[in-house]
Amino acid sequence: MDNLSTILSMSFFVLIALIVVGIIFASLYTRASKERSFVRTGMGGQKVIMNGGAVVLPVLHEVIPVNMNTLRLAVSRKEQQALITKDRMRVDVLAEFYLRVKPDADAIANAAQTLGTRTLDPEALKDMIEGKFVDALRSVAAEMEMAELHEQRSQFVQKVQQVVSEDLLKNGLELESVSLTGLDQTHRNFFSQDNVFDAEGLALMTRSIEARRKEVNDVEQETRVQIETKNLEAE
Repeated sequence: MDNLSTILSMSFFVLIALIVVGIIFASLYTRASKERSFVRTGMGGQKVIMNGGAVVLPVLHEVIPVNMNTLRLAVSRKEQQALITKDRMRVDVLAEFYLRVKPDADAIANAAQTLGTRTLDPEALKDMIEGKFVDALRSVAAEMEMAELHEQRSQFVQKVQQVVSEDLLKNGLELESVSLTGLDQTHRNFFSQDNVFDAEGLALMTRSIEARRKEVNDVEQETRVQIETKNLEAE
């Protein structure tokens, strides 16, 4: 009887111990999801968790979450910050960049190392990498005239995507697409006479506008003469 009681007692304590261990393990086990991976550093070295999970021990481990969703970052360049084209014109541009962390262990590790938790905050991420997008927009715009930008938007977007994609990979990011949602000539009030590029652009703009005005005036005069001639013939 005593042996049976001892066995039951030991079994009870073992069961309690297993339950406690299970509860502790469950509280320390961190799972990844399709929307969020994480990188665990510390004891045991770096470990990238894309699927499943890992035990995270307080003090001994540090976890950096990485957002795997597609993010939309809007970049606007207008007025004094407008893009300068090949023909020295200024254009106001609004572009939307759709990007995400590449679903690859090395890319996730790079994103965690270089961006930290910024992937969870689109505005913080934009503040850090917006310069890459602006440089790409400026470099491609400088290779095309304003009329080409307007008529060949898809080509402009493709070139921007090619320029910026390789640079984003250094941060573990991949560019899904680029949308040019706004494109217009910058108002002449934002052209500076003291800027060589702006001075050339203003001269070109003035010549173009005056030529169009003369053309319109010639057409109006010709139409007026034709009307008067027809009226005289009718009389």
